[in-house]
Amino acid sequence: MLRRRRPRSRRGQWSAAALLASLAMVAAGHPAAAHPVGPRSGQTYYVAVSGQDTASGTSDRTPFRHIQKCADVMVPGDTCLVLSGTYEETVVPARSGTAALPITYRAAPGAKVTVSGASEIGGFQPVTAADVAEIAGSDPFAADSQFSDAVAAGHVYRTDVDLGTDVTTVQVFTDKKMGVEAQWPYPGLDLLGPSLQYAGEGSADATVADADLTRPAGYWDGARALTGYWYVSATTTVKSSAVGSVTLETAPPCVHKVVPRETRYALSGKIGELAHPGEWFYDPAAKRLYMYATDDPGAHTVEAKRRTLGFDLAGTSHTTVAGIGLFATTIRTGATSTGVTLDGINGQYLSHYTDITQGATDCGSTVTRGVGDTGIILDGTRNKIVNSDLSLSAGNGIALRGQNNTATDNVIHDVDYMGTYAAGIAVQGNSQTVTHNTISRVGRSGINLQWNEVTGLTPGKDVIAYNDVSGYARLSLDVAAIYTCCSAWMMGTSIDHNVLHDPAPTTTSTTFGISGIYADNGQSDLVIANNVGWGNREGTVMLNGLGTGSHDNGVYNNTGGMTLFYVKEPGQSTGTRIYNNVGTIRGLDGATDGGLVLSNNLPPEVDPLFVDAAGRDYRLTADSPARNQAIPLPGINDGSTDATPSLGAYQYGAPKWTAGARR
Repeated sequence: MLRRRRPRSRRGQWSAAALLASLAMVAAGHPAAAHPVGPRSGQTYYVAVSGQDTASGTSDRTPFRHIQKCADVMVPGDTCLVLSGTYEETVVPARSGTAALPITYRAAPGAKVTVSGASEIGGFQPVTAADVAEIAGSDPFAADSQFSDAVAAGHVYRTDVDLGTDVTTVQVFTDKKMGVEAQWPYPGLDLLGPSLQYAGEGSADATVADADLTRPAGYWDGARALTGYWYVSATTTVKSSAVGSVTLETAPPCVHKVVPRETRYALSGKIGELAHPGEWFYDPAAKRLYMYATDDPGAHTVEAKRRTLGFDLAGTSHTTVAGIGLFATTIRTGATSTGVTLDGINGQYLSHYTDITQGATDCGSTVTRGVGDTGIILDGTRNKIVNSDLSLSAGNGIALRGQNNTATDNVIHDVDYMGTYAAGIAVQGNSQTVTHNTISRVGRSGINLQWNEVTGLTPGKDVIAYNDVSGYARLSLDVAAIYTCCSAWMMGTSIDHNVLHDPAPTTTSTTFGISGIYADNGQSDLVIANNVGWGNREGTVMLNGLGTGSHDNGVYNNTGGMTLFYVKEPGQSTGTRIYNNVGTIRGLDGATDGGLVLSNNLPPEVDPLFVDAAGRDYRLTADSPARNQAIPLPGINDGSTDATPSLGAYQYGAPKWTAGARR
């Protein structure tokens, strides 16, 4: 049963019948029926939850009901002011603005506006012993399980609702907090800090052996399995199960085996596990949702995700969306979009999925799940997202595609909770700018930097600068705060003045590869300069020259040490220069054999005499041996009050630069 609360506003209520009719009109994800275009450019329209789409919309006393109505009538130069409220719709503009006359969607002054991808559901009833007996007719394991115990204790409720046929896209919220699908082990409700279970001794190939698997033989047959090891998170199906083991349909891709004490795993898709706060189970055949609750769900707002996009700007240019909140939905532009600005977006639960592998067995499509199509998606050219707060996404916070797009002054956290190569900001295409962002608590990397040519456009370097990244590597390893791979010529891409610190892996498995910046598997023609890191096992910078080699990189004036990973083979690191850095450099033998040149780096046994290393102030004191020691590199180490530049990321006497969002 679908239950919607009657909308409220300071101007009264709109009829429930009219509201339901209007919601049905926009639910299909298409613009509303055609309306006459506004009479002149520069018109301001208003939208309110108490409005009507038959109104003029030209004042806050006669507002439209839906943002989509604005999108239907506005012409270049027009503005849509949205009054406080929650709008359950997908906005698809009928036309673009121009460079001189953009179209603007903006929260009215002082308004709190949310475009929601979720809709309320109700009609919950307690599950009874008779219901359990009925369920046991098709799933006999339900009759004597944690689920049946929870039913007996009065903690399980159900409602009939159609949430589609794909359980891996179902997302349920109680009072705006996401629940989790019933699974073992119970992960808790911190999506970036789940409880983890590891394969035990005897695990091999596609079989997980674990003494904690105490369910009866056959219980887990057909269940879905999530696995994670090293840099690979993947999903598959349980082929067979016994007490103490489950055998998967396919071994995890990339590594092709389950590794004892290293592979983490979780199992879902069985109603018998529905026994903990915040959990739900959905039966797509019966179109029935079950929830564990400590009290009546009717006393709370329970919602389910219904719409993927809040604003679909795939065919739109020269459009601004400002001050709008997003809940359980996101915004995308398209390959032809240009001049789109997203400003002050407050987005939560941007994207959701629990199927990573999607039936694939190859490594590439598994590890890159979500990189290009989740989070706020900026495709096209010369678009930007600024001053926004983004959190809670199975994939990215932001995906920068296309060319010459910008992400700056954003705060992003708790994203990539499925642990793939999605990131706080996933940078694709080329000529992209990512500056002054604060990124924390991510499944893998804060910034995942790929370089791809965009058809028909002249390629250029990316600029990744003045970002503060922390809490990375939570669910995936062999990674960094800023990660880039593989075998690409980066055209002088600059990674500079970033603060990269305090990775926070939740896994107990091998922690190889956690660094501040990681140029993995043959990245070439990078400038990595003036970065600071701490808490990184491999240091602030890591270069991996395997594969095609890692050539013509400049690693200058970084603080925090580094690791070089090269085999002893001539030519692997030809043209790479490592100058003026502070911190231990490991792996020199293979690197220098390959042609790499080192100079003017502070020896590791020499104390640089920082201002306050314990307090993370890595500026140099007056007595520092790093003063007057650097090779002068114009544009890299300017600003010292000494005659010769300093080693490390901070020039002596220069104002201290800062990283992160400027608010």
